[in-house]
Amino acid sequence: MTTILTYGTFDILHRGHILLLQRARALGDRLIVGLSSDEFNSGKHKTSLLNYENRKCVLESIKYVDIVIPEIDWEQKIRDIKEYKVDIFVMGDDWQGKFDFLKEHCEVIYLSRTPDISSTLIKSTL
Repeated sequence: MTTILTYGTFDILHRGHILLLQRARALGDRLIVGLSSDEFNSGKHKTSLLNYENRKCVLESIKYVDIVIPEIDWEQKIRDIKEYKVDIFVMGDDWQGKFDFLKEHCEVIYLSRTPDISSTLIKSTL
């Protein structure tokens, strides 16, 4: 079984999120999503329209997602890779190179973003 892991806030779920999750899941048998907690987002000076429980409920309903876990700090990635026996770590290519330090623990893949759509763009039009 190949386990994939990705992280994000996944606020205002849109086509780009779905395509990222679909492409990540296609890399293996099980997709784990580390969902940024409200407290973690606050520490990054980031806000979301939906709280953690709402965002988690939405993610759990997506057929590509097998498990949703809370992301509570930057340092947990190595712990999660070991605990969940992760084979592939996936992030959008806007994070290119930022997680290369994880390559000693698993494969790291940066997927291209869907053009012309983002939560930031949607928020700016509200």
